[in-house]
Amino acid sequence: MKVLIVHAHPEPKSFSAALKSTAVEELELQGHQVQVSDLYAMQFNPVASTADFASRSNPNYCVYALEQRHGVESGTIAHDIQAELDKLLWCDLLILNFPIFWFSTPAILKGWIDRVLVSGMVYGGKRFYDRGGLKGKRALVCLTLGGQEHMFGVESIHGPLDIMLRPLLRGTLAYTGMGVLEPFVGWHIPYISQESRLQVLESWRTRLQTLDDEPTLSFPSLDDFDESLHRRRV
Repeated sequence: MKVLIVHAHPEPKSFSAALKSTAVEELELQGHQVQVSDLYAMQFNPVASTADFASRSNPNYCVYALEQRHGVESGTIAHDIQAELDKLLWCDLLILNFPIFWFSTPAILKGWIDRVLVSGMVYGGKRFYDRGGLKGKRALVCLTLGGQEHMFGVESIHGPLDIMLRPLLRGTLAYTGMGVLEPFVGWHIPYISQESRLQVLESWRTRLQTLDDEPTLSFPSLDDFDESLHRRRV
C-alpha cells in the first residue's frame, strides 16, 4: 500500500509530530511505502491566488476552479501544487495528521486542501461522492485536541465530534470520492501524563495494524439520486 501523510503542526517536538513519526515507523514496518508532506517544515503556501497559474484561461477574471483545470491540463499550475497533487494521486491511503484549531483544521492544512484538490481531476460536475475523482482511495484523519471525550456528544458542551468534522470528512474527503475511515482522536493531549500519551501512541500503532479490516463511513451514493439530484423514490 502507498500512503501519503499530510502533517500540519508548527512544533517538530509536538505530540502530533510523534503521531506522524509513529505512523511512518509502523507503516514502513508493515512493508508499505510512505511519503510525508510536513506542511510547516515545507513552508507550504496555503494561499490560493492567481499566482498559482503561470498561464490563465481568462486573464481578466479569475474563477479559481476553472483556472485549476486549465493549469493542470496545460501543465502551467504552480510547481508546489503539482508536486502535492502527484503524491495524492500516487497514494492508496491519505492520512491527515493535525491538531484541532478552533473546531477546524490549521489554516495551512485548509490551504493545502484548497490548492491541491484541483477541480476537474479531483471533483467537478457530478464527479463527487462515489463518483469523485479520488474514488478507490481511502482517507484517515488523525487529530489531537485539548478537550476531553465527555465534552463531545449529542448533549455535551461542544456537541458531537462528527458534526464538528463534517466539513472535512463529508465535504472534502467523501466528496472527492475517498472511502473515509473512522477518525483517530487523541483526547485532552496537552493536559495528560506522559504515560497516558504513550498509551495513545500505542493505540495509534495498533489502529494502523488493522486498517485493512475496517469498514468506511457511510455517505451518499449518486445512484440514489436522479439527474436533478432529487432522491429517487423507492
